[in-house]
Amino acid sequence: MKNVHRKFHKKTRVLPGKPFPLGARYDGSGVNFAIYSENATAVFLCLFDRNGPPEETDRFQLEEVLHNVWHIYLEGLMPGQLYGYRIDGPYDPANGFRFNVNKLLIDPYAMAITGSLRWHDALFGYKVGSPEEDLSFDDTDSAPFVPKSVVIDHHFDWGNDAPPDIPYHKTIIYEAHVKGLTYLHPRTPKKLRGTYAAVAHPVMLDYYRKLGITAIELMPVHYFLSDRHLEEKSLTNYWGYNTIGYFAPDPRYTRTKAPHTVISEFKTMVKKLHEAGIEVILDVVYNHTGEGNQLGPTICLRGIDNSAYYRLTEDRRYYMDYTGTGNTLNSTLPNVLKLIMDSLRYWISEMHVDGFRFDLASALARELHEVNRLGTFFDIIYQDPVISRVKLIAEPWDVGEGGYQVGKFPMGWAEWNDLYRDCVRDYWRGESGMLAELAARFTGSSDLYQNDFRLPTASINFVTAHDGFTLQDLVSYNEKNNLANQEENRDGENYNRSWNCGHEGPTTDEAVLKLRLRQKRNFLTTLFLSQGVPMILSGDEWGRTQGGNNNAYCQDNEICWLNWDRADPQFLAFTRKLIHFRRKHPVFFRRMWFRGQPIKGHWIEDIAWFTPDGLEMPDESWQHDRAASVGIYLNGYGVPTGDKGKKIVDDSFYILFNGIPIDVSFRLPPPVYGNSWIKVIDTAAGMSREKSKIYAPGDYLHAERFSLVVLKSPKPKQLPEQVAPQ
Repeated sequence: MKNVHRKFHKKTRVLPGKPFPLGARYDGSGVNFAIYSENATAVFLCLFDRNGPPEETDRFQLEEVLHNVWHIYLEGLMPGQLYGYRIDGPYDPANGFRFNVNKLLIDPYAMAITGSLRWHDALFGYKVGSPEEDLSFDDTDSAPFVPKSVVIDHHFDWGNDAPPDIPYHKTIIYEAHVKGLTYLHPRTPKKLRGTYAAVAHPVMLDYYRKLGITAIELMPVHYFLSDRHLEEKSLTNYWGYNTIGYFAPDPRYTRTKAPHTVISEFKTMVKKLHEAGIEVILDVVYNHTGEGNQLGPTICLRGIDNSAYYRLTEDRRYYMDYTGTGNTLNSTLPNVLKLIMDSLRYWISEMHVDGFRFDLASALARELHEVNRLGTFFDIIYQDPVISRVKLIAEPWDVGEGGYQVGKFPMGWAEWNDLYRDCVRDYWRGESGMLAELAARFTGSSDLYQNDFRLPTASINFVTAHDGFTLQDLVSYNEKNNLANQEENRDGENYNRSWNCGHEGPTTDEAVLKLRLRQKRNFLTTLFLSQGVPMILSGDEWGRTQGGNNNAYCQDNEICWLNWDRADPQFLAFTRKLIHFRRKHPVFFRRMWFRGQPIKGHWIEDIAWFTPDGLEMPDESWQHDRAASVGIYLNGYGVPTGDKGKKIVDDSFYILFNGIPIDVSFRLPPPVYGNSWIKVIDTAAGMSREKSKIYAPGDYLHAERFSLVVLKSPKPKQLPEQVAPQ
């Protein structure tokens, strides 16, 4: 480092400090700084003036180190102080060491980060353009281009805030992007749009209540980087899966950007959502960081101690990449596990969030190379009294060999069930031989979860998510349209299991539009009547489109922002009624598995399957290649015992799936299954208005092509004893 020196702030008294807790902690008198580095030879704390020049105002060498934690206490230092680290040690990429004291580093435990990364060659530990690439060494000071860590004061008046603590079986998840959700919302204040505050504005809270969701799952809000190659194309990392600060909420989503305001605005959002009975789930990215591969910048963990944080190959110059981003955090190391667990505890204890969705969670479960469902990562979470009590949702795959782990995460975890997504998409686009799998997915995917003593709520059911087509695009495009990403349409999934209903993209053809509307109703009705936990992508409730872009990660513009002025009010009304219909009827959100056995005292099973002619489905029909139409009977008296030992009794339902391109007449089952039926949903028409029409056992009911019909048999005041027919 050029001109290594040690300056002292005139009001600062330097004390040894403590190795715990890591990060910068203000105690009312000063600030304790602690940072973990195994192989460093010297650690320097650099202070910056918020309103002064970009150069550091003070530099302190940390003399104290215990168990690889370097620490110092600065008496008189106050919240709001900007800081960063410079760390010296060997620069030997071939052996995994990439220390460069000329590079300012973000504190991985910083609870606030101010400023944006300004891409410059000085950010790289090597000379950009050198024939030696990353084996070369660059001595340019990077401080002017690096965001600064900030000392914060945790004080916040939470009042009587308490987690809604909604059980999984009653949970309905709404996946949303903080900015995209409200940036174009006409009824939120213009100055707040796209912020944490807007997410919890009274207009939005009223919207969530009317829609019926119980949890909002926010795409990454941890401080993240936008890739250099994207900015050079005038694009950006909109989704945010490029984390660099695991404790700091990203200031992009606030109005003032002041560090203390960022945190208080996030906390206020959580508090208001809780008051409305809405849980907050964060999409978190602990599998990799934004520093990329060996040619990436040195701005945090790489410069703190590269080999002590990342998974390296046998040739330690390079990184194991199970994430497709260039690097993978080494979650087998105690200090990395501690970083992850400390971050999770912080967001629960200090920020009051209610759960997490773990991006590429299989990468976290890898021991040496293989994914280990009994690995250290799970052990630590199980025994942690804070983390183990919130919702834990895995994206159960990564891009490495053996990384696809759907159905294999341990008890206590829920999983994004992409097999549900694929099956439902295939069924409704008319793929043959899907009926047996549809039955499994509709009833909670017992083939994936039951044998491991998990419940139907282990399955997070979804048809669409941020990654892929929106619901509107799923029924409007056979092919992706990602040209706006400037990758010549090579990016994004090629096999989307979509169907354009007869015309590619926008159309005025009334027949096509009618079929698309029906298909959207089919998808959502299947989703919300399935056992498990439903998740809906924000905007799908009223027909949002991304113009066929199925990988809009870099589009911070009208492609991704929800255009509320284009919402279809009729489709929104249908979705609202559908969600509240599910919430009203516990037969659709059972805690336990269907048993397929007679209910105690009565011979009728909790679930039964029928052919269109009203006969119980024979075993051989399940595997018939053309089987695509089925009637499903759900017994309202077959719902397992509910809260406080109270017996749950619901209406019984008969659900008709017709996934073929021709109309089908279904015969209703014998009287023992229900003496009378009324139609409550018909996706060819919407929520049914035929409630005055009574259907009797044995009657025929017409189901149009590609449609789903739901009939209800109201529960009698008293369940009569029933005798099995002779």
